[in-house]
Amino acid sequence: MAETVQRVTTVDPVWTRICDEAREAVRSEPLLGALIHSGLLHHASFERALAYRFSMKLASGEMSEQILREIADEAYGSDPSIGTAARADLMAVYERDPACHRFIQPVLFFKGYQAVQAYRVGHWLWQRGRIDMAYFVQMRVSEAFGVDIHPNAKIGMGLMIDHAHSIVIGETAVVGDNVSMLHSVTLGGTGKEDGDRHPKIEDGVLIGAGAKVLGNIRVGHCSRIAAGSVVLEEVPPNTTVAGVPARVVGRAGCAQPALSMDQLLQLK
Repeated sequence: MAETVQRVTTVDPVWTRICDEAREAVRSEPLLGALIHSGLLHHASFERALAYRFSMKLASGEMSEQILREIADEAYGSDPSIGTAARADLMAVYERDPACHRFIQPVLFFKGYQAVQAYRVGHWLWQRGRIDMAYFVQMRVSEAFGVDIHPNAKIGMGLMIDHAHSIVIGETAVVGDNVSMLHSVTLGGTGKEDGDRHPKIEDGVLIGAGAKVLGNIRVGHCSRIAAGSVVLEEVPPNTTVAGVPARVVGRAGCAQPALSMDQLLQLK
């Protein structure tokens, strides 16, 4: 008896929804048809669409779209966790950013989301010893998006960077899962020291606009850093810090501040 071969169709609800939204966007705004077809509907998977976007945004006279597309396709093909992280980041933006109403918005229009996905390809390059190419990706991400993330930084899944202008994340920084930050955040060092010199941000942290976290210090899980604060010391879990220099001003106010995005300080 001949063997019966069963084909299993991979179901990707995120990509299915993106394509549905893309077709509706073309119907409502035909002038964007070429952009949406080339950027989304032309591709067979979310990863292929992200690779295309990576190449289009980072290409320059020094590096062609084709070369960058091949690099990104290789990254997504060899490491499925990059695509998994991209989906988690997309859901984070959709759920936490009140300006995001459709899945296609971050993929096509939000520079914070696109910068993080480009960083993930650069990080893949760095991990494989392709240091100079990783630095090239970092340079182009900074030039194209105004976001400077060192390719050796370690960033978890579910990151949402709102507005994303002037974000700086240093070489030895670690960012956990489900972190939210706003524009002009710096995770930096305190001088010319070498080695492990950047902050460690645990899961579920909310970092307000313009906050600076400096040095090899730990920011505890589910804590909040108020806008404009300068954090120079360890932050306990589930607390709110504010000021220059930052001090503990109370509890975090909720179990998951990065998800609620509540930045109001309720001081007594």
